[in-house]
Amino acid sequence: MDDSFKNRALEYHSEGKPGKTSTIPSKPVETPQELAMAYTPGVAAPVMEINKERWKAYRYTNKGNLVAVISNGSSLLGLGNKGALASKPVMEGKAMLFKTYADIDAFDIEISDEEPERIVATIQALAPTFGGINLEDIKAPECFYIERRLRGLLDIPVLHDDQHGTAVTVAAALLNACKVTDKNIGDIKIVICGAGAAAISSANMLLEIGVSREQITMLDSKGVITTRRTDLDENKARFATTSEAATLSQAIEAADAFIGLSKGDLLKESDIKSMSPSPIIFALANPVPEISYGQAKLWRPDAVVATGRSDSPNQINNVLSFPYLFRGALDTLSTTINEAMKIAAAKAIAAIAQENTTKEIEEQYGQRFTFGHGYILPKPGDKRLLTQVSAAVAHAAMESGVARRSIASFSEYSHTLLKRIEYENFFAREHLRHRIGRRGNERERER
Repeated sequence: MDDSFKNRALEYHSEGKPGKTSTIPSKPVETPQELAMAYTPGVAAPVMEINKERWKAYRYTNKGNLVAVISNGSSLLGLGNKGALASKPVMEGKAMLFKTYADIDAFDIEISDEEPERIVATIQALAPTFGGINLEDIKAPECFYIERRLRGLLDIPVLHDDQHGTAVTVAAALLNACKVTDKNIGDIKIVICGAGAAAISSANMLLEIGVSREQITMLDSKGVITTRRTDLDENKARFATTSEAATLSQAIEAADAFIGLSKGDLLKESDIKSMSPSPIIFALANPVPEISYGQAKLWRPDAVVATGRSDSPNQINNVLSFPYLFRGALDTLSTTINEAMKIAAAKAIAAIAQENTTKEIEEQYGQRFTFGHGYILPKPGDKRLLTQVSAAVAHAAMESGVARRSIASFSEYSHTLLKRIEYENFFAREHLRHRIGRRGNERERER
C-alpha cells in the first residue's frame, strides 16, 4: 500500500464521526407519547408477549434482520494475527456491506480471546440478540471447531464467511470458467494451493458442484498433501492424494485449473506454461496474488484469470455471496445455511454473469461487460444479486427443510427486496448528506 492511498484510507475512516457505521432509530421518538411507546411503559407490552412466545421477538424487535459480525482478529485479511481491536475496521466494513447490499443490520463484535471453547461460550451467550452469526477472520483449524460447535448449539444461521463465502464465489467462478473454456467440471484436474479455512471449504464446495475428489491436488506450506504424510489433521487428510508429485511445479503440470489461497508471487512462468490448454487460474492471495492478472495473461493469453483484487477483471469477492446467503436465510427464519443453500447461491451467481449487464452497472463502471474470459462473475452491487441469489437461497432453504417460514410468491419477494434496498439506501444517503452539510456549516462558523 503506497503512502498516498494509505493516507486517503486513514482520512476516510477518521473524518467526521470516526468509523464506518452508526445506529439510526427506525421508529419516531419525538413526542412524549412516542417516548412512552418506545420505552417505559409501552415497551412492557412486547416484553410480555415475547416472554409468552419467544418467536414474537421476530415480530416486535430487530432480531430477524440483525447479524453479528464476530472476529478475534487471529487471521486478518492476509495480514495475520493482529488481535481483536485491530480487526474492528474490517468488521465495521463487513457490517457496512451487509446493510448496503442486502439491507441487513449488523453489529461488529470483537472478542479478545483465542481459546475456542471460550469463544463458543461467549457467542452462545450473545446469540439471543441476533438472527444470524457471521464469523470472520478466525484462524484455522480453530474456525472449523468454533463454527461446528455453534451450529450444534444454536437454531440460527452460523456462517464463517472466510470459509463459505469464499467457497460459494469460487464455485460460481469455476462453473463459468468451465463454460467459457468448454471444460467438463467433472473431468478437470485442479491444483489448490493453500490448506487454510478458505481452501478447505472451497475444495469441499467444488465436490458439491461435480468436481471429482481424485482430480484435486492440494498443497500446504510443506508441499503436496499426500497419503504418505503423517502430519495431517482431519481436514487436510480428506484431500490427501496418492500422487508422486511433491512440489507446486510438479503438481501443476497438465492441470486444468489452479486455485490459489496461499501467498503472493508463487507461480512462475514455467508453472503456468506447463498447464493444459485454456487453463483456469484463480490467484486469490491478498493483497498480492500468487501471480498478477497481467503477468498471467501475458504468459498464457488463452487463460481465464481471476484474482481477489478489484483493480483487475474477474474479482472473486465474498460480497457477491454472503449478504444474499444471509438475506435468504433470515427471510425464511432458517435454522442454518446448509449445502443446498450454498449450491443454489453459487449457481444463481454464475447465471447472472451469463446475462447482459444492466444499464445501472454499465453506468457505474463506464463500460458494458459481456460473458467471457474477462467477465465470469457479476459486479458487486448488481441488484440481480439481491433478488436472484436471495430468492435461490430462500427456495433451497424451503426445499431442504431448514426454513421455518415460507415465501408464497418469489416474484413479490424480489420486488419487495428491491423497494426495500432502494428506500434504505436513499434514507442513508440523505442522513449522511445532512450530517456532512451540518459539519460543513460548523466549520464555517469556526472560521
